[in-house]
Amino acid sequence: SLNIKDIFFKYIRFLPLYIICVALALLSAYIYLRYSTEFYRSMGQLVIKDDKNSGGLQDDRVAQLMQADRSTNIQTEIEFLQSRPLMERAVDELGLNFNYFSTGKIKELNIYKRSPLRIEASELKDSAQSFTMNLAFLDQNKFKVNGAGPYLVGQDFQLPVGKFRIIRVNEGEIWSEIKIVYNPTSAQAGMLLGGLVVVPKQGTGILTLSMESTNPSLSADVINALMKEYQKVTIEDKNLSTKKSLDFINANLRDREIELDSITQKLVSYRQAHNIIDPAIQANNYFTRIEEAHKSAQVQRLQLNNALQIQDYLRGNSQSTVPSSLGIDDPTLNTLISGYNKAQLERKELLENAQPGHLIVQQKSEEIDLLRNKILENVNNIKSSYNRALGTLQQSGSEAVSQIRTLPTKQQDLLDIQNQLEGKLKIYNQLLSKREEQAITLASTISNTKVMQEAIPDSTPVRPNRRSTQILAFFIGLLIPTIIIAILELMNDKINSRHDIERFTDATILGDVGHSFGEKTLVVTSGNRRVIAEQFRILRSNLQYILTKAPQPVIMVTSSFSGEGKSFVSTNMGAVMALANKKTIVLEFDIRKPKIALGLGMAKHAGLTNFILGKVEVSQLPVKVEGFDNLFILPCGPIPPNPGELLLDTKLDDLFVYLKQNFDVVIMDTAPVGMVGDALTLSKYADCTLYIVRQGHTYKKQIGLVDDYYREGKLPKVSIVLNDVKVQAGYGKYGYGGNYGYGYGSGYFEDEPAHQTGFQKWFGWLGMKNGQVEKTKSKKV
Repeated sequence: SLNIKDIFFKYIRFLPLYIICVALALLSAYIYLRYSTEFYRSMGQLVIKDDKNSGGLQDDRVAQLMQADRSTNIQTEIEFLQSRPLMERAVDELGLNFNYFSTGKIKELNIYKRSPLRIEASELKDSAQSFTMNLAFLDQNKFKVNGAGPYLVGQDFQLPVGKFRIIRVNEGEIWSEIKIVYNPTSAQAGMLLGGLVVVPKQGTGILTLSMESTNPSLSADVINALMKEYQKVTIEDKNLSTKKSLDFINANLRDREIELDSITQKLVSYRQAHNIIDPAIQANNYFTRIEEAHKSAQVQRLQLNNALQIQDYLRGNSQSTVPSSLGIDDPTLNTLISGYNKAQLERKELLENAQPGHLIVQQKSEEIDLLRNKILENVNNIKSSYNRALGTLQQSGSEAVSQIRTLPTKQQDLLDIQNQLEGKLKIYNQLLSKREEQAITLASTISNTKVMQEAIPDSTPVRPNRRSTQILAFFIGLLIPTIIIAILELMNDKINSRHDIERFTDATILGDVGHSFGEKTLVVTSGNRRVIAEQFRILRSNLQYILTKAPQPVIMVTSSFSGEGKSFVSTNMGAVMALANKKTIVLEFDIRKPKIALGLGMAKHAGLTNFILGKVEVSQLPVKVEGFDNLFILPCGPIPPNPGELLLDTKLDDLFVYLKQNFDVVIMDTAPVGMVGDALTLSKYADCTLYIVRQGHTYKKQIGLVDDYYREGKLPKVSIVLNDVKVQAGYGKYGYGGNYGYGYGSGYFEDEPAHQTGFQKWFGWLGMKNGQVEKTKSKKV
């Protein structure tokens, strides 16, 4: 299996691709960082104080309920801080409807608080419609708007959307192009809310508000304005009930003043008309009794009147709180009114964040209706009680009146008027006292929130993150070529290394044969010390361990299909055997496509087919190879129409008897066993089989065929020769010559002729097989 070192060398040959992809990725990251819009973050902290007093000791269950209620309240405050109405108040407070941008060639910069000018709208035709104005400054005082103009700074100009004026706010230099974007308050608030985040601090009432925008000062100002507006809103909510009470009291005071004026005028008119100055002293005792009865009745009437006012107010104002019980001393009524007011305030808070049809709002409304009905029922009971008391007092007064029937009627009428006046004065004074109390409450209201930390501008952008972007780009630059290479490797179904062969078969790999860059087929010659010649010498040495019991071996050379280098290997194996002083003959038995004689540049001779047909004698078949004392070939002869049947002829037995008597080594170059059965027919004459596998040419699935022949013994002593191996890192752990490999320039071998340019060495993997340009004319396999 491949180890880390193998994987490294497998991918290092693609180093140029990695360098290019990483460089392009880093360049893309630089361009992105250079021209992307930067975002800045500002943060502030707000403390929500609990208005409820904890009181005395609480058990664990009560504490848990209080904690749950506090969490609900905190969540409600978070939703309110993130609500559009509150953000709209902040937008109005800061005047953020107009946004200013400095326009560059590629991107725009938000110049909030840095703009040397400001726009004033004298007239807006549609304040709910957004629009953009592009200002092109001709100089520091003259500009064009959307191509129209020129206009002067401070001069009014008319546009289809309204009438405007540009004024300078400082003496700074004005950019050549400025874009002004108007957004309605609602739209601007919505855009700002997109960058707002409110996070509670666990277990506390502290809220952290953060905002991201394209300008650090804008983020800080919006956060601070939002916290201030939130404080104002909480105070306004608390004062709402008090203001309602004041309005109720003031309305009643105006009514009482009218009644007092009427009774006073009636009293003055009665005295003037009847000349009454002082009551009769002699009826003091009776009058005292009557007066007490009248006073008690007046108190009861006052209470009854207050009850009637509460009843009328509840029936006419179903959505408002009840200011107070108006002095009615009834604990049940006071408790019901307090619960009713609390439910009304809770319903109002729910309506700020939910629709009227929401289930919780409907439940709260039902609770309010139930409390109102209970208050009305209690008021009816109080009225009945007051009416009974008034009946009793009237009865007592009637008894006293019957005792003073002799008193003048005028005196009695005067007393009634005075009693009415006193009753109205008492009510009036009570209302004045209540109004002072409510005014003090209104003036002393404070917010239950406190700004713990104001937001300050932070000029360090949070997006895009330069370091993270560069690291990401670097890894993307590594990932893309890795994915491409992995896909190519997955799609590659050719044999590229010994490792690929070893995955599919246990057959022996006899050795490697490198790529030949020369023009000639015969590369093994006397005195040749090139790498490929030494590889054939290694194959010769390795064959000794296979042919231990064959003094005159017959070596069969075959492959899966044509083009894998059988003839090349056969020719050079014959040459390397001949150089070892062994009389060697190479049989051109691939009678379908013979290449041995053609590769050696030899003329046509009578061959195997002539012998089988009986036209020549066996002694006439061997042809000596020029330049070698011990190397002969046996040509194919004319290509027959029936090669498969021809090889079944019994004359082959005589031929091999002759060859073994006259030659030390016999090498058969047969047809591909994966295509025809010639090699299987001839295998009975062979002592071993050299199965040729060509790098980058033989399919991996064809190694399964080799394994079948090896395991089933259909071919004798199968050994694999990996042919056409390039000196290229990245294919397993073998180079030329097995585990150790060969290296040019080591002094052991002659240098190969130059065959690659510098460009090909670096970019040879781009559409080039195994890093080497395929040139049919210059390669012999």
